[in-house]
Amino acid sequence: MTMRLLWTILFVFGVNQGVNAQELRAVQIYSDNQLLDLIKENKHLSQVVIDECQLVQDIEARAVKAKMPSYQFLWGDMLAYGVCIKKDIPLGLHYMKLAADQGLAEGLEQLGRYYHVGKFMQPDMAKAIVYLREASNLANLKAQLRLAKIYNQGHGSPLDYPSLYSQLHNAVTDDKSTYKQISQALSKLAEKMPEHVVLAAKAGKY
Repeated sequence: MTMRLLWTILFVFGVNQGVNAQELRAVQIYSDNQLLDLIKENKHLSQVVIDECQLVQDIEARAVKAKMPSYQFLWGDMLAYGVCIKKDIPLGLHYMKLAADQGLAEGLEQLGRYYHVGKFMQPDMAKAIVYLREASNLANLKAQLRLAKIYNQGHGSPLDYPSLYSQLHNAVTDDKSTYKQISQALSKLAEKMPEHVVLAAKAGKY
């Protein structure tokens, strides 16, 4: 084997190895279900960072062009917090609202939470209740617990208490801390309603 042939073999091998390494580093775009699971676990932004910001253009395309609510939510969060892209809070909130308008429970819950605590905007209890109530109706437990806290502080309409009580009474969780929060919220809500209404709510009549 000549020296030139040896170097040629080593060069080709090295190029192929480099290509294979690049292919191994390539990140596949998340499926809608994968992204929804990440959002529910609040790991969506950290996953984008873990993936070294390789999917920014794909995420933007699915949010802006395909108008997928899960990706609108992710893109909105990335904009609002400046993850892998330049921070733009108003535009980020715009995409969060688009996701919420399409009925994404996590988007509704997040906007309700932001209006409640005054994150990125002035607190607005009325808007917080609207968004949280919609998320609660979609079985978002975080929204249900926050809404119960708001109701138990004297806000909102008493006419809405039975529906939320019924939702929390039928909520399922294997987390002891969350179970305790649900029990406490139900106990306080029950104090605000007549007994026959509480019984009817437990029976799912609201």
